[in-house]
Amino acid sequence: MQIIADRLTDANPAEEKQLALQFLRDAWEEAAYEGVDRDCIATAAIFAALSELITTYGEEPVAVMCQRLPDRVRAGEFTLARSRQ
Repeated sequence: MQIIADRLTDANPAEEKQLALQFLRDAWEEAAYEGVDRDCIATAAIFAALSELITTYGEEPVAVMCQRLPDRVRAGEFTLARSRQ
Protein backbone atom coordinates (compact mmCIF):
# COMPACT_ATOMS: atom_id res chain seq x y z
CA MET A 1 0.00 0.00 0.00
CA GLN A 2 2.91 2.38 0.59
CA ILE A 3 3.85 2.16 -3.10
CA ILE A 4 0.34 3.29 -4.02
CA ALA A 5 0.46 6.12 -1.48
CA ASP A 6 3.81 7.25 -2.89
CA ARG A 7 2.41 7.21 -6.43
CA LEU A 8 -0.59 9.28 -5.35
CA THR A 9 1.58 11.81 -3.54
CA ASP A 10 3.55 12.46 -6.71
CA ALA A 11 0.61 12.18 -9.13
CA ASN A 12 -0.99 15.08 -10.95
CA PRO A 13 -4.78 14.94 -11.51
CA ALA A 14 -4.45 13.27 -14.92
CA GLU A 15 -2.11 10.62 -13.53
CA GLU A 16 -4.42 10.05 -10.57
CA LYS A 17 -7.36 9.50 -12.94
CA GLN A 18 -5.28 7.00 -14.93
CA LEU A 19 -4.31 5.17 -11.73
CA ALA A 20 -7.94 5.09 -10.59
CA LEU A 21 -9.04 3.78 -13.99
CA GLN A 22 -6.41 1.05 -13.84
CA PHE A 23 -7.61 -0.04 -10.38
CA LEU A 24 -11.18 -0.23 -11.69
CA ARG A 25 -10.15 -2.14 -14.81
CA ASP A 26 -8.17 -4.62 -12.68
CA ALA A 27 -11.16 -5.18 -10.39
CA TRP A 28 -13.40 -5.52 -13.45
CA GLU A 29 -11.17 -8.18 -14.97
CA GLU A 30 -10.98 -10.06 -11.67
CA ALA A 31 -14.77 -10.09 -11.36
CA ALA A 32 -15.12 -11.27 -14.97
CA TYR A 33 -12.51 -13.98 -14.35
CA GLU A 34 -14.59 -15.14 -11.38
CA GLY A 35 -17.59 -15.49 -13.69
CA VAL A 36 -19.52 -12.28 -13.08
CA ASP A 37 -21.30 -11.22 -16.27
CA ARG A 38 -19.69 -8.13 -17.79
CA ASP A 39 -23.08 -6.42 -18.21
CA CYS A 40 -23.70 -6.90 -14.47
CA ILE A 41 -20.28 -5.45 -13.70
CA ALA A 42 -21.00 -2.45 -15.94
CA THR A 43 -24.39 -1.82 -14.34
CA ALA A 44 -22.90 -2.07 -10.84
CA ALA A 45 -20.04 0.27 -11.80
CA ILE A 46 -22.42 2.89 -13.19
CA PHE A 47 -24.62 2.63 -10.10
CA ALA A 48 -21.61 2.96 -7.77
CA ALA A 49 -20.24 5.93 -9.71
CA LEU A 50 -23.54 7.79 -9.81
CA SER A 51 -24.22 7.07 -6.14
CA GLU A 52 -20.81 8.44 -5.17
CA LEU A 53 -21.27 11.55 -7.32
CA ILE A 54 -24.73 12.17 -5.85
CA THR A 55 -23.35 11.82 -2.33
CA THR A 56 -20.67 14.38 -3.17
CA TYR A 57 -22.55 16.87 -5.39
CA GLY A 58 -26.27 16.17 -5.01
CA GLU A 59 -28.87 14.85 -7.41
CA GLU A 60 -29.44 17.90 -9.64
CA PRO A 61 -25.79 18.53 -10.61
CA VAL A 62 -25.37 14.83 -11.40
CA ALA A 63 -28.57 14.83 -13.45
CA VAL A 64 -27.26 17.80 -15.45
CA MET A 65 -23.94 15.99 -16.00
CA CYS A 66 -25.81 12.89 -17.18
CA GLN A 67 -27.74 14.96 -19.75
CA ARG A 68 -24.41 15.56 -21.53
CA LEU A 69 -23.44 11.88 -21.60
CA PRO A 70 -25.02 10.96 -24.97
CA ASP A 71 -22.96 13.59 -26.80
CA ARG A 72 -19.81 12.59 -24.93
CA VAL A 73 -20.38 8.91 -25.77
CA ARG A 74 -20.98 9.72 -29.44
CA ALA A 75 -17.82 11.84 -29.50
CA GLY A 76 -15.81 8.81 -28.39
CA GLU A 77 -14.80 10.24 -25.03
CA PHE A 78 -15.27 6.87 -23.30
CA THR A 79 -13.95 4.69 -26.10
CA LEU A 80 -10.67 3.06 -25.07
CA ALA A 81 -10.00 1.15 -28.27
CA ARG A 82 -11.66 1.77 -31.60
CA SER A 83 -12.94 -1.30 -33.40
CA ARG A 84 -13.29 -1.53 -37.14
CA GLN A 85 -16.72 -2.43 -38.45
